[in-house]
Amino acid sequence: MGTHAPEMPISVDDETGVWNTDALPMLYVPRHFFVNNHMGIEEEIGAERYAAILYKAGYKSAYHWCEKEAELHDFTGDEVWHHYLKRLSQRGWGFFITESLDVEKGTAKVRLENSAFVYHYFKEHGCKVNRKIDYMFTGWFAGALDQIAESQGLSIRTKAEQTQSAAEEGCDVGYFEVAPL
Repeated sequence: MGTHAPEMPISVDDETGVWNTDALPMLYVPRHFFVNNHMGIEEEIGAERYAAILYKAGYKSAYHWCEKEAELHDFTGDEVWHHYLKRLSQRGWGFFITESLDVEKGTAKVRLENSAFVYHYFKEHGCKVNRKIDYMFTGWFAGALDQIAESQGLSIRTKAEQTQSAAEEGCDVGYFEVAPL
């Protein structure tokens, strides 16, 4: 297995210590720290409730991210979407592959390989947990698609759902689908 340096620009402000990539400040934390926090909250309030909270927060964050990145790079339409999935992949969440995208129709299908969540849950439990555990990403896809559509003057609004997780028996990858509300 080979390795390589990060493929995205990272700068650190000398005075504040804030890390930046492109147009936005970033945090750099160990994966186990993040996923253990995720699992702890899930244990306390339940996966369903936590998924609903993360959907709203993720939607808002993806919308904002796409807006700022489109402005910085002068990207429009599909370029914004593909840049977003590329950056998600480069930041270690997993590999996000667009299988289909139609901004005008408000539809997309995303395949997720090597999910950070699936890896950690498997390591923690020693087996597949037989449920969809990548739900943190779900709102991200609707937020991204809605921002791109709105920037093109389209009034369509979408919802996203995880339809499959590699944490489920018989599944090697995750899938997310975006469709109009």
